[in-house]
Amino acid sequence: MTPDIRVQKEVFDPAAESAGLAIDGAGAIATFTGLVRGDGGLVALELEHYPGMTEDALRRIAEDAARRWALSALTIVHRVGRMVPGERIVFVGAASRHRGDAIDAMHFVIDWLKTDAPFWKREEFADGRSGWVEARADDIEQRGRWSGQ
Repeated sequence: MTPDIRVQKEVFDPAAESAGLAIDGAGAIATFTGLVRGDGGLVALELEHYPGMTEDALRRIAEDAARRWALSALTIVHRVGRMVPGERIVFVGAASRHRGDAIDAMHFVIDWLKTDAPFWKREEFADGRSGWVEARADDIEQRGRWSGQ
C-alpha cells in the first residue's frame, strides 16, 4: 500500500477522494474532512509550509499508520494558502478489510496531523487582530492516546 499524500492550494472534493479509496478488498472506508472554523470572528486562516519537508512528515505519519493497521489504501490531502471559514482544509481517508482498522487509522492520522505536521497557521480576525496558532493542549492529549499501542 502506497499512501496518496498531497499538499495543495486547490480545493478538493471529499466524495471523489472517498471514491478513490474503494479498491478491491476494501470492506470499510473511514474519512475525515476538516473545515476552517470561524470562531471568535475569524475571517481567514493562512497556512504555510516548507515543500518537501511537509510531505516527508505526512509520509512518516502515513507509514506509521500502515504499520499499526491493515490498510488497503490511505489518502491525506492538506491544503495550504489562504482559506476562509467553511472551506475544506484537510481530508484523511483510510480503507481496510474491516471497519476497526479504517476508523482507528483515520483517527490516528488526523490526531498526528494536528500536532506534528509542519504547517504554520496564521489567523486573521474581523477586528484586525492576527497571530500564529500554537498546538492546543487537547490536540496533544488526543495524540498521546496512540502512544501506548
